[in-house]
Amino acid sequence: MSRTSTTATTENPPVRRLSDWDAGRLRELADEHGTPLYVQDLERVRENYARMASAFPDADVRYAAKANTSRAVLRTLVAAGAGIECASAGEVERALAAGCPAERVQYTAVNPPGEDLDYAAETASERPELTITVGARDTIDRLEERGFDGRLCLRVNPGVGAGHHEKVQTGADAKFGVPYDRARKTLAEADERGFDVVGIHAHAGSGISGEALDSHRELVSRMGQLARESPVALEFVDVGGGFGVPYRPEEEPLDLESVARATREALGEVEATLAVEPGRYLVADAGVLLTRVNTVKPVADGRVVGIDAGMTHLARPAMYDAHHEMRSLAPDAEDRERVASTVAGPICESGDTFGTHALPIPERGDPLAIGNAGAYGYEMSNQYNSRPRPATVVVDGTNDAVDRRRETIADVTRLERRVPWV
Repeated sequence: MSRTSTTATTENPPVRRLSDWDAGRLRELADEHGTPLYVQDLERVRENYARMASAFPDADVRYAAKANTSRAVLRTLVAAGAGIECASAGEVERALAAGCPAERVQYTAVNPPGEDLDYAAETASERPELTITVGARDTIDRLEERGFDGRLCLRVNPGVGAGHHEKVQTGADAKFGVPYDRARKTLAEADERGFDVVGIHAHAGSGISGEALDSHRELVSRMGQLARESPVALEFVDVGGGFGVPYRPEEEPLDLESVARATREALGEVEATLAVEPGRYLVADAGVLLTRVNTVKPVADGRVVGIDAGMTHLARPAMYDAHHEMRSLAPDAEDRERVASTVAGPICESGDTFGTHALPIPERGDPLAIGNAGAYGYEMSNQYNSRPRPATVVVDGTNDAVDRRRETIADVTRLERRVPWV
C-alpha cells in the first residue's frame, strides 16, 4: 500500500506519513466503496508490532483493543504474537472471537457496569486463564459476590499522568486505580481472600511523547518499587501503553528503542515480567479516512470546504482539538495552486471542522485522505444527527476486503420501537 514496499523483516520505518500512501490505490477504494471510508493496512500493523516487540524483547506486548477493534486487526495482531487488553466485556468478546487464547486476554475494568462483571465472571469460570484487572476494592467485593476467585490484577493510581490532552491523562486521575499508598494492603487483602493475585497495572495516559516521557518513566519507577515491596509474588508488572505517534509532518517519530531502554532502567530489578499495552502506536499510521468534497464556499480569508465526513466519523478534532493531516487525492492535485481551506463536515455544529489546511484548490467531487485515522477513528464514530457510520476496508498487500459494511438509515433506526399510546 505504501510507495516503497516495506515488511517487518526488512525496511520498517518508525512512522508512515500520509504522503507515503499510494494515492491511486486510495482513489480506487473510494470509487469502489464510496465515502466516508476507513482504510486499514494490515501489513503496516504487522510492521508496527514487529518494531514494538523488537524494542521490548523480554516484555509481554498486549494490544489495547480500544484503539481499533476491527476483527481483521485483532486477528492480525494475535497471529503476530500479541495479547489483547480489553476495556469492556464487549472487547473481551471480540478478542476471544478473534482467536486470542484466554490466557492472553486481560480485562481491565474501570467502574465496570454489573453486566460487564457478570460476563467476565461467567467467562472466567469457563476459561480460568482470563485475567481481570480491578481498580477499586469495591470491584473486588463485586467479583467475590459473583463467585470469581481467579486471576486478579490490581490497577494502581501512581499519581503520575501524561498524554496529548488533559482528558486522557489517566495516571493521576482518581477515577483510575487504587491509590498508590493503599496498593500493598489491597494486594495482601485480595490474596488472603483467596484470589489468585498475578499482577499490578498502571497507565499514565494516551499519546505520550516528548517531555511527557519523563512522567511515564516516573510511573514505571514507582511500579517497579511497588513490585519489589509487594506482599504477593507477581507474574507481571503492567506499565500500560500510551506510546505517541506524530500527527504533524514536522513532528519526529518516537525513539522507541530509547523509550524501551529507559523503561527497563526505570523498572529496575523485579522478578515479574514487564508488560506493555500499545494501542495507538500499532494502528494509527496504518489507517486513513477517505472523504469527498461536496461544497466549496469562498470566504474573506480563504475557503470553507465541505466534505462528507464529520465529527461523527472522526471525533478527535472536535473532542481533543487534535490535528490530522489532510491530502488531496485528485489526479491533478500536484498541478493546482494551494489555498488556505477550512475543512468542515456536515454536522450541525461549529465544532465540526478538521482545521485549516493548505490544499490544492479544491473542487466538488475531489477525494481527500485524512491521515493517522487508524486509532480512535471508527471506534469513536457515532450516529449523532442520525447519520450512519462509515464502512471500513482492510488492505493487505494487493488484497482488500470490506471489514465493516456501511450503515444505512435503516440501521440507525432499527432499535426503535413504536410507543403504543403515541
